[in-house]
Amino acid sequence: MDQSIFKYILKHTLKDQIYLIVLTAASMPIVYISLEIPKKIINEAIGGENIPDSLFGYDIDQITYLLLLCFVFLFLVILNGGLKYVINVYRGVVGERMLRRFRFELYSRILRFPLPHFKRMSQGEIIPMITAETEPLGGFIGDAFALPAFQGGMLLTYLSFIFVQDPLLGLFAVVLYPPQIYLIPKLQKKVNLLAKKRVQTVRKLADGVGESVSGVTEIHANDTSHYERAKISDKLGTIYDIRFDIYKRKFFIKFLNNFLDQLTPFFFYAIGGYFVIQGDLSLGALVAVLAAYKDIGPPWKELLKFYQITEDIRVKYAQIIEQFQPENMLEVDLQDKAPDHIDPVKGTLMASNLRYTEDQIVNLVDGANFKIDLGYHVSAVGITGGGKDEIARLIARLIMPSGGRITINDENLARYPEAVLGRRTAYVGSNAYVFTGTVFDNIVYGLKHRPVSTVEYDGQEAVERERAVKEAIASGTTSDDVNANWVDYVAAGAADEKQLTERVFEVLKVTTLEEDVYKLGLNGTVRMGTHDDLIARVLEARAALRERLSDPKIAGLVEAFDRDHYNTNMTVAENLLFGSSIHPSFDIENLSNNDQVIKVLQECNLTQDFLVIGRKIADVMLELFADVPSDSELFEQFSFISAEDLPIFHSLLKRTSEDKFDELANEDRILLLSLPFKLIPARHRLGLIDEALQKRVVEARQVLYTELGEDNEYVSFFDREKFNPAITIQDNILFGRLAYGQARAQSRVGELIRETVEALGLRQQIMTAGLDYDVGISGSRLSLAQRQKLVIARSLLKRPDLLILNEATGPLDPAAEDKIIDNLIDCMKGKGLIAVLSRVELAERFEHTLVVENGRVVEQGPTRELLTSNGSLASMMNDN
Repeated sequence: MDQSIFKYILKHTLKDQIYLIVLTAASMPIVYISLEIPKKIINEAIGGENIPDSLFGYDIDQITYLLLLCFVFLFLVILNGGLKYVINVYRGVVGERMLRRFRFELYSRILRFPLPHFKRMSQGEIIPMITAETEPLGGFIGDAFALPAFQGGMLLTYLSFIFVQDPLLGLFAVVLYPPQIYLIPKLQKKVNLLAKKRVQTVRKLADGVGESVSGVTEIHANDTSHYERAKISDKLGTIYDIRFDIYKRKFFIKFLNNFLDQLTPFFFYAIGGYFVIQGDLSLGALVAVLAAYKDIGPPWKELLKFYQITEDIRVKYAQIIEQFQPENMLEVDLQDKAPDHIDPVKGTLMASNLRYTEDQIVNLVDGANFKIDLGYHVSAVGITGGGKDEIARLIARLIMPSGGRITINDENLARYPEAVLGRRTAYVGSNAYVFTGTVFDNIVYGLKHRPVSTVEYDGQEAVERERAVKEAIASGTTSDDVNANWVDYVAAGAADEKQLTERVFEVLKVTTLEEDVYKLGLNGTVRMGTHDDLIARVLEARAALRERLSDPKIAGLVEAFDRDHYNTNMTVAENLLFGSSIHPSFDIENLSNNDQVIKVLQECNLTQDFLVIGRKIADVMLELFADVPSDSELFEQFSFISAEDLPIFHSLLKRTSEDKFDELANEDRILLLSLPFKLIPARHRLGLIDEALQKRVVEARQVLYTELGEDNEYVSFFDREKFNPAITIQDNILFGRLAYGQARAQSRVGELIRETVEALGLRQQIMTAGLDYDVGISGSRLSLAQRQKLVIARSLLKRPDLLILNEATGPLDPAAEDKIIDNLIDCMKGKGLIAVLSRVELAERFEHTLVVENGRVVEQGPTRELLTSNGSLASMMNDN
């Protein structure tokens, strides 16, 4: 990257800067004339001197001349303002385009960083540099040449005007500029050094905060929050000291500027006034000079401010590009360019005197030599830290050798484009990354190399897309459409989306993730308008399950939803709503403060009953949990009231009674009403909801339904004939609640649902819905084992010629690991498979084995031969 920000700006915006300077130069004569006109108005039009008899063949008098000059002045103001508007907007456009380019280039460079660099540079440092720290560059880039040209031109115009009126006054106008030009850079230099130090300290603060977020579990587990806060407080104190020093120096510079700025008017009033009295200078000229000098102040201050900003930006730019130029970055062409034809990766992989170090001191791989036939399945074993991990990453070309080389058919692996390795090989590590999105998005991620087909836009969307492409090109970023179809069906061995889904199911089976995805689908929701066939089939499954549950032997396992009957296995809230909340105001925690619900309770005369029940529940909870430790699990499992709220309810009961509910404060009323909504008669068995009250709740249900309407934004009502998008597929099939007190009800009903799904051939459709499951940020909604399986499935979907597993199955339990390893060996028949193993006994399943010790391959060859040779592998097997 260019070391000078000005060089970087000119490299990409030279024509734009020239255009801005031309516009700026064009505005200067207008500014000068607009200074001259007020002088003519005062001396000639108002003073009555030198008034022309006619203009353009028309006779004029003094009033006409005055109005004409005033309208000329107004026209010049409008013209000058219009030019300023055009200049400012164009400066903004240039700045934002360059900021977009700069950020894109920085992000692109991140993608070429050597992986070890991320061990020394955290996300907390990188992200602010691309986002917050580059933000001031946008405004500066547009101003880099246009602003000093414009403000400098304005300054020179005003000074020229003053010199024309009186050279001595002109001299006084500029006499104090040299001291400012000399002193301010001296003072600013120290401010720049402090600014650089501040930026570095803020990055350390961001790194510290990021580390705390990542390690928050350890902070809680070890009670180190005070220590961590002390560390952050120390960094904040350092930043405060630096900023305080900056403020003192910056405001001293400002004080100096203001003081020197006010000396010049002193000379104008004293000497200019003397000349007017002596008759050597007209009053109009002095007024014009004072007006011009008043207008000099803003350009001069803008230039001084620009100088300070320039120095600050230079520091920021230099620090940013310093961090984005690490050694051993991947070459641009290796990442961006793709050969016209990509051949399969086959043949012989050979490592010669391979070395790798991250600190130039310790060789993690130290002169390793090995040879692998890429048609074989090869395991790599050794102790952790012995170099096997680094060898796997070197083979995957994720890190570059410090010495020696790896070749495939005598071609240096270091020269292979990513387009070849990313499509024909696959790598999975022990802590594989899952991106935010759906299961399907993550599985097909390895197929998104380039846009496969474009989106056809119509009307206004087409216009917007065309504009977006032009802006992307003008900003030097990619114009690829993120909304295009990026999935390469051919790479997955599919012709269309249907075949791709079938291929996804195949790799899910290999990685034993099939059952997980089925459960994710079964316990997930489906939006209306998607999976219409599945929705219809779910209703079939509901009817089939209802028929099976009609058997008297199992009928008691589930209490079905019925609009006309109270369900004793649901909460009072669920019975009242008879649906699922789709708005926070109708969540169970908020119902006691929901105006519409309170209105229905009052209309149905239920408010008093609910308050009585709420008070009784509170009384029971206080009696049962008064002596229970606040951190006990019993609160979460059985209490209606949290440990923190017990004292609040204790105080509430003391100051209230059942015969004085009318006097309750609104806060107390909300607290008492919140408790009955959580009550489940069949589970809690407190005898507080009798049959009569149940009927009244059902009546209130009908009132609330009428009040809200069937299609509303608050509650998705239960309907026996309709699919409910607010509840899971499983709950839609069940359409009821498991009965409390029934032995093994959950497992028995679960098996009934499974049998129903299988009988209707619905499993694959539910799995398809499971592919739409949102995995959360970085896959946080999946278990570690599920994430590993998902990424292995991703690697298989693109049908690689070489699959590299770097302890990828290590996080799995032994039985699951054995199963997946066997499946992978079978799936990769005739192709290359290199697996770094955490369990040495798994090596017996592979044709060849490398034994890695102290950064070297000490043994290699057919696994069976090595096991019978009494060498390192045999010894490791025996020790195990």
